[in-house]
Amino acid sequence: MADLFWPKETPEPDATAPGTQRGLGASAQPPSPLADRMRPQRLDEIVGQDAAIGAGTALRAALSRRELPSLILWGPPGCGKTTLARCLASEAGAVFLPHSAVTVGVREIKALMVEARKLRRRGARAPLLFLDEIHRFNKAQQDALLPYVETGDVVLIGATTENPSFEVNSALLSRTRVIVLAPLQEEHLRTLLRRALEDPRGLQGAGVAADDDALAILAQRSGGDARFALGSLELAASAVRASNAQAPPRIDAALAAQVVQEAHLVYDQAGEEHYNLISALHKSLRNSDAQAGIYWLARMLESGEDPLYVARRLVRFASEDVGLADPAALVQAVAAAQAVHQIGMPEGALALAQAAVYLAQAPKSNALYTGYAAATRAIADGHRDPVPLQLRNAITPLMHDVGYGDGYDYAHDHAAGVAAMECLPPSLRDAVFYRPTDRGFEADAATRLRAAWRAAHPRPGGGGGS
Repeated sequence: MADLFWPKETPEPDATAPGTQRGLGASAQPPSPLADRMRPQRLDEIVGQDAAIGAGTALRAALSRRELPSLILWGPPGCGKTTLARCLASEAGAVFLPHSAVTVGVREIKALMVEARKLRRRGARAPLLFLDEIHRFNKAQQDALLPYVETGDVVLIGATTENPSFEVNSALLSRTRVIVLAPLQEEHLRTLLRRALEDPRGLQGAGVAADDDALAILAQRSGGDARFALGSLELAASAVRASNAQAPPRIDAALAAQVVQEAHLVYDQAGEEHYNLISALHKSLRNSDAQAGIYWLARMLESGEDPLYVARRLVRFASEDVGLADPAALVQAVAAAQAVHQIGMPEGALALAQAAVYLAQAPKSNALYTGYAAATRAIADGHRDPVPLQLRNAITPLMHDVGYGDGYDYAHDHAAGVAAMECLPPSLRDAVFYRPTDRGFEADAATRLRAAWRAAHPRPGGGGGS
């Protein structure tokens, strides 16, 4: 098997030894990044993932029997997917074969699988194949893994930042277990940062210290990403050591804020987080929560979302969730969209914020949404009757001769401005699609619509009933 795919049988160097790649005293080559040096070596060193790998979980129980099922690790960047896979391989006593779906193809993976099957037939333990970014594999590439996962020739651990429901095909999902990894909380990141300052693998040998508020800033602005947090700490340590202003060197809050001037926002305009955030914005406004609405709006815009996309969603909301309860809501949303189109960003953000707050405080009604949906269901159910003759225009003599316009009653000829004339097809006579609420302007609209309906449907033998 090519060395590209199968590891050589050589021991790893001592990460703390001088002159090695990982040691701080390396002279032949620079040390690897702090995040790599501080990668946990045992499950007990992993923080923030107790729900997935803590005591009493099914995964821990399997490991206690030195068993390991094939897994899909789903979580945001920097939450520890690769680290967890390495630790699982170590706990299970399996050879760890790390690869990325970005750089390896089906041909190479199949060759590796064939070699793994040969070893299994000779009694060896199944190796652990780790595929980072497994969502990059298309359906055919994922299908190529199935026979070997099915027979247990390899233990597959795929890592993805995308929702496996959308990115991993159902056949592979049925042969694996999905483990959801959470973004790390600030206290978890502070623990990792302190560990890096005190560990020989990290910055202990450099003699760098850090104030608690400096670590708090680094943790807060890292967006749950341990890799980003440790990289920021390493950058701050390098800066404070180079300044020679303090002895011993110490990272304070000002330096930490300078290193991470803006929060690390995890966002993918084509991925699940895009839909999660717009859902949060929409549902917050629907619940009349202006504070949450303006926060989720800012999260999207500051993460680089297309402001015109947000504007379109607000316009939709104005009709779907406010509707005629406040007709000015649509005016506000369209005006904000036009403002963004004309002046762009960042100035347009305030117009969107104004629209969002207006929509949050407006009275709510989804009567237009449900009414339109009811009309489309009626059409789908087969109600596609011809337009009644009284509603047709007789624009040619032939059309007049065959009855177009017969029975039309001009509404303005009546004192109430409403004629006693059916406007729906006979199969939908008296159907009700739009049911106004009693909130805001829609309450007045409901009164007028009821009056119009009574005028158009007078009771036999009398005037318009109640």
